[in-house]
Amino acid sequence: MSDLYAVFGNPVAHSKSPQIHAAFAAQLGERVRYEAREAETDGFEAAWQRFVGEGGRGANVTLPFKQQAATLADRLSERAALAAAVNTLIPGDGELLGDNTDGVGLLHDLQRLGAPLAGARIAVLGAGGAVRGVLGPLLAVAPQRLVIANRTAAKAHELAALFKAHGAIEGGGFEALGEGFDLVINATSASLAGELPPLPERLIAEEGVAYDMMYGAEPTVFMQWADARGARCHDGLGMLVGQAAESWFQWRGSRPDPEPVLARLRAELW
Repeated sequence: MSDLYAVFGNPVAHSKSPQIHAAFAAQLGERVRYEAREAETDGFEAAWQRFVGEGGRGANVTLPFKQQAATLADRLSERAALAAAVNTLIPGDGELLGDNTDGVGLLHDLQRLGAPLAGARIAVLGAGGAVRGVLGPLLAVAPQRLVIANRTAAKAHELAALFKAHGAIEGGGFEALGEGFDLVINATSASLAGELPPLPERLIAEEGVAYDMMYGAEPTVFMQWADARGARCHDGLGMLVGQAAESWFQWRGSRPDPEPVLARLRAELW
C-alpha cells in the first residue's frame, strides 16, 4: 500500500508537484502516492482534516493557504516561524509541524548554479509571501548587503525591519535600488504578466547573476532584460524541485537526487 501525500492550493491543477514526487518515489524505490487537491478558499482546514482521515502522511501547501497552514500547525520550524508561512505540513508524535522549504530550495539551486552568495551584494525584487520564505536562508550565507525593493516602498521597509536581526538588510522602492549587484532575484509577479519593474540600467554588476523565481518554456521578460545587459540568467525551476526534495526529506528521512528530475522537467518545458 502506498503512503498518501498531497499538495493543497487553489488553483492547483497546474502544479508539477505530483510529477516531481512521483519521480522521487521511482528514484528511491518507495511506495508513495502524491495528489493535487484543490480546497475551497475558506475550507482549507476541513480539506486537511479529510485528508488526514484518509491516511494522509504529509502535504505541501501553496497559494493561497500558506498563512492558514501556519495557523493550523501546532508547532512551526524556526524557518517557518521566521517566514510566517508554511509550505510543508508534517504530522507526527501527536502534533502537526509546519515547515517552510522555499528558502532551502532557492539556496540549493543558487549554490548549484554557482551564484555569488557569501560577501555578495544581493537585491531581491518584491516583498510578497515568496520573499518572506527566502530571506532567512539568504541572510544566513552572510551577504555583504541584501536589499529588498518593492513598488510600494513601505512594504519593503517593513519586511527589512522584521529580518534586521539576522543580517545586513535594507528595503525601499525600485527607484532607490542603486547599481552593481552581484545577484538579483526577481520575486515579483510581473513576470506572469510579461511586465518588468522599473529597474536601474546598471542594476546587475559585470558577470552578475539574474534569477527569476518564475519559470516557463521561454525566458521571462526579466531574464531577457538581464541577458541583454550581460548577466548570467536562470529561472526558478530548480528552486521548485529543490524545495520539493527538502519536503520529501522532512516527511520520509530519505534524500532524493533533484538533478535528474530537474533535467526531465526542463526537457519537457522545451
